[in-house]
Amino acid sequence: MTRWIQREFELPEYPRGCHLITNLILSQLPELSDCSVGLMHIFILHTSASLAISENADPDVRTDMTTALNKLAPDTWPWTHSCEGPDDMPAHVKAVLTGSFLSLPVQHGTLRCGIWQGIYLCEHRNQGGKRRLVVTLHGEFGTTGHG
Repeated sequence: MTRWIQREFELPEYPRGCHLITNLILSQLPELSDCSVGLMHIFILHTSASLAISENADPDVRTDMTTALNKLAPDTWPWTHSCEGPDDMPAHVKAVLTGSFLSLPVQHGTLRCGIWQGIYLCEHRNQGGKRRLVVTLHGEFGTTGHG
């Protein structure tokens, strides 16, 4: 049976940087285990944080990603939009570069990602606060043998 499932939920507050959130997202969708084939779409409801797929094993990757993004859009650039603090406009630039959504394939009750791929929240503000995601799962359910 084809189904649509959509959840909106809040992530805990994270400091500036790239943070692996794959398991947090999966914990919000127990129905995933019963999806034989489909797509999971993840959208962040903010303009100063973003989502990305990257290496999920070595934490140095997260550090290096944060360093690279900070060099691409430094707080010290003479930004015109500065009314929300020196980290706001660079956060918008970084979010545009990395993106506000991901679409991932689902197969046999799991995300069909590469072995070293994980979902990142890229927090671009020093104090961005809690972030909200909308996750939509669409697919064929009830035929995986997993649920």
